[in-house]
Amino acid sequence: MNRLIYTVGPSGAGKDSLLGWLRSNLPSNAPVHLARRTVSRPSHVGGEPHESVDANEFEYLRARKAFVFDWTANDLQYGVREAELSPLQDGAWVLVNGSRAHLPQAARKFPGLTVLHITASADTLRQRLLSRGRETPEMVEARIARAAHLAWPMGAGAIEIRNDSTLDEAGEQLLDALECLEGWPRKAAVMC
Repeated sequence: MNRLIYTVGPSGAGKDSLLGWLRSNLPSNAPVHLARRTVSRPSHVGGEPHESVDANEFEYLRARKAFVFDWTANDLQYGVREAELSPLQDGAWVLVNGSRAHLPQAARKFPGLTVLHITASADTLRQRLLSRGRETPEMVEARIARAAHLAWPMGAGAIEIRNDSTLDEAGEQLLDALECLEGWPRKAAVMC
């Protein structure tokens, strides 16, 4: 059984916030490793814990095949090192914060992976993206249109979390969904 959970979601869905919530609220006995990414940007307080490298070092690592996954998005380079997936060999689940564009390649490398799709309504995405002030309204609408066209790879299981309300609500939904995975300790209240 493939125990890789590949996380995707459109901009504005709160993917990074929800994964940060999970890091803080994951039970100590949960059989999951949250893979740390290597990113070509500096680390900052309160942000995703990641290995920070410059673009030249990232390319050096890529050329040496240090990454099992790597992609470019928003002028940054992202990678997941081979060592971050080693808990799979011990029967643990591994959760990767991935890219929608890289999902087909990930599914080819790990057939049967589980896709964790964190999303929100078009109105919520629009409101969050516009409030950031980083993009024009036209760019925001283009992002929302792309969000509607996520295709699941054949054979991939799926968990979808709607993050339209509070982060705690979405986080509890995520924990409940994870508890339904094989080998995960279940609370009595969780109905799978």
